[in-house]
Parts: sequence; C-alpha cells; structure tokens
Amino acid sequence: MDESGCCEIMRVRKTSLKIACAMFAILISPVVIFAQGQSAPAGAQGVQRAEQPEFIRQGNELARQRKLGDALAVFQKVLATYPNSLPANNAAGIVLDLMGRGEEARKYFQTAIDSAPTDQIKATAERAMAMSYAFEGNCAKTGEYEQKVFDYYVATKDFSQQGEIADEAARVCIDTGDLDAAEKWYGIGHDAGLKEPNISDARKDLWEFRWQHALARLAARRGKLAEADQHVDAAKAALDKGTNPQQAAFLPYLVGYVAFYRGDYKTALENFGKSNQNDPFIQCMMAETYEKLGDKSKAQEFFRKAAGTTAHNPPGAYAKRMTRNMQLPAASGGG
Repeated sequence: MDESGCCEIMRVRKTSLKIACAMFAILISPVVIFAQGQSAPAGAQGVQRAEQPEFIRQGNELARQRKLGDALAVFQKVLATYPNSLPANNAAGIVLDLMGRGEEARKYFQTAIDSAPTDQIKATAERAMAMSYAFEGNCAKTGEYEQKVFDYYVATKDFSQQGEIADEAARVCIDTGDLDAAEKWYGIGHDAGLKEPNISDARKDLWEFRWQHALARLAARRGKLAEADQHVDAAKAALDKGTNPQQAAFLPYLVGYVAFYRGDYKTALENFGKSNQNDPFIQCMMAETYEKLGDKSKAQEFFRKAAGTTAHNPPGAYAKRMTRNMQLPAASGGG
C-alpha cells in the first residue's frame, strides 16, 4: 500500500471528536451513495461533508458500476491490515448484503458495532445490521436491531428520528408480509413523530399522510379494499393541504399499490408510472404488474432494473429478495 493510502487509513483510526464525526459520515455514506436517489437520514447532511478515505471513494465508485466483487476486495484489503476499521467493516457488510451473502455481512457489521467509539456511531452500525436482516426478509430480527436504534433516539429525545426508524422497521415488515408487526411499528412511528417539541403544522400533516398511507397499504394487503380507499382519501386530504409538496410522488405509488391488490392492473401500472422510477420497489411493482398483464418481456425489463440496485434500505432489500434467483436478460444498449 502506498504512503497516501496508509495516511488515509490512519486518519480513519483516530478517535478524536473530529475524526469520530468523520467516521459517522463514512459509516452512513455507503448507504446514501449506494442508494441512488434516496435521501440521507435527517440531520446527516452536515456530517456527510467530512472527508472520506480514498478507499471508501474507490469502493463506492466500483459499487456504482455494479462491480461488487471488486468493491469488496478494496474494503477487505484495508481490513486485512486494520480489522477494526469502522468504515471498511460497514462498507464490506453492505456489499456482501447486495451480493446475497448476509451471514458474512453481519460479521462485519458486528465488528463495526463492537468497535464504535460513540453511541451515535454504534446506532448507525446497528441500523445497517437491521437492514442486513431485511435483505433476508427477516422482520423479527430487523425489528430487534431497529429497536436498539430507536432506543438510542429515545435517549437523545430525538422524536423525529424515532418516527423514521420505526417507519423503516414497519416498511421491512409489510414487505415481508408480517402485517401485524408492520402496523405496530407504523403506529409507534406515528406517535413518536408527533411528540416533536413545538411541532409545526407541516410536520403534523406529514405524519398524518404517512400514517394514512401505511393504513391504506395494510388494508389493501388484508383484502379490505373499501377501507383502503378511505385511507387513500385521507392521505390525499393531508397532502392537499400543500404543506408537504415533496411527498406528492408517494400518492400515485399508493393509488397504484391499492389498485394492484384490487386486481386493477391497468390503473396500478398507470400510477406506478407516475411514481419514482429510480425506486427499486416501484420497479419491482411495475414488473409484477406487467406479469399480471401477461407482458413477460416488460416484466423482465423492470425486474432487471430492480436487480441492479445498490440501495441498502427497505426498497433495495425487497428488490434483491424478489430478483435473487431470477434468470434475467442483460441490459441492451446503454440501458
């Protein structure tokens, strides 16, 4: 390893407050960078500007190119010399999850948890561990680790992040079919979010929209379609207040979701097409809808897009589970 590489690694190993903040940024950066088009956790934007080691930048670029084996080799090379490197352990775990090697991934996440110099960094590593179990469709184990992260935000009295973490656990559970667990987590998230001190009307509207969105999806999955429609209307009413315009793309996603479980695949496809086309979950739903409509070629096209995700989050986990054992055609042209 050259002198500049050694210097980068040595900077990672320092434990001063300044470097601890940098390591926190690095810990979350693979999740944010790999999850193209996904937003960073609330409050993380500032620390993300902290300097990253060169090996993290190199590995992230390889991951973007879907060269996951090469990215893993970069991180493992660092770990061969510095086995407790927080960013390298976290990044290696993420890549292994994307490769479908969850048991190996969790060894790296556990090292990151055990080596974390602060409770905040430990919670971030525990959140990555929760997502590792999401990649295997394990709602219970995801919830176990999300609870640890939730408890950290309880201790810091960060009600907004409590809500975010609970909703994340709920999303994993609904996607794995554990509807009762999902409803419990969504309720916890909704109630926690509303406890934010001096909460604005916009934030109240946001939590109402998310709650109604969740209830509509749960009702649709349970076959209670009239109830689902009522919650769709309530979600739309919350959105129509105009306080959260950035949530607009999530309404057609919801309408499409309910339509899919109603068996109205034409309406489902129309609305999924108005949703975030970079979301691997939406790509999977479009693929499933095309399958229902008998268009195998288009279904494979969207499954292939979803299979290429590098997102270490609930939509990425769902997409990887859905496409892991599929024989999909390679992309044509520049696609």
